[in-house]
Amino acid sequence: MAKRKTPKVEDLRPQEITTEELNKLQDSVSNMNKYQIEVGRLETQKHAALHIISQFQNSIQELQKELEDKYGKVDIDIKTGKIQYNDGEANKKN
Repeated sequence: MAKRKTPKVEDLRPQEITTEELNKLQDSVSNMNKYQIEVGRLETQKHAALHIISQFQNSIQELQKELEDKYGKVDIDIKTGKIQYNDGEANKKN
């Protein structure tokens, strides 16, 4: 075999980043992970809150059905409880 005529070139590129750069990188990744966990926690709370809202919606629908069975299709003022009968509905119920 022929011997190599040119010497092997040494790789002069840096092999590691600086300690300061490494610390910045580690801090950034750590903060990102912390906030991803926080977002997950908030999403879990959001899911629980949406489930509770759904239960209230079901409860309201049941109550609306009960009120409709009792008073007919009417509008009820949520603040005062006053009933406003729609045209012709008062005659049908009474």
